[in-house]
Amino acid sequence: MALRRIQSTDADLLRAIYADAIESQARDLYSEAQIHAWVSLAWLPGVLDPLFRDGDGWISGDGAAFALRQPQDRLALLYCRGQESRQGHGTALVKRIECDARAEGLVHIHAEASLLSRPLLERCSWRFRGREVFTVAGVPFEHHRMDRQLHN
Repeated sequence: MALRRIQSTDADLLRAIYADAIESQARDLYSEAQIHAWVSLAWLPGVLDPLFRDGDGWISGDGAAFALRQPQDRLALLYCRGQESRQGHGTALVKRIECDARAEGLVHIHAEASLLSRPLLERCSWRFRGREVFTVAGVPFEHHRMDRQLHN
């Protein structure tokens, strides 16, 4: 799986992957109101910009998927276009993120996983730690706190 580092010029590509992932894969797990609120974050100025600017991550393929850490011990974003899902992009990205964290001396990494990403993280040996409820534009969501011990 070809991976390349996310660059500062990739913000529009990352937004497009983010929106596509939600719009194409969330219909069976989330309500229309949740999907609309979630996707809107991609296009609202300033919402994702700090993550894109300060995060460290990778793009898979020719813009099929991406993952980034922010801060260094947190998998902050993991998104894959619907037509590219279940082709190994997510697994390759998670493993690369873990490898980077391990190389930096981290022994633990965590994430707040959506209903979409939890199964992938579990297949990659991440542990479920609990549920949290939060809102986006007044719409309630649930995500799952997960973590992974990194062994050298």
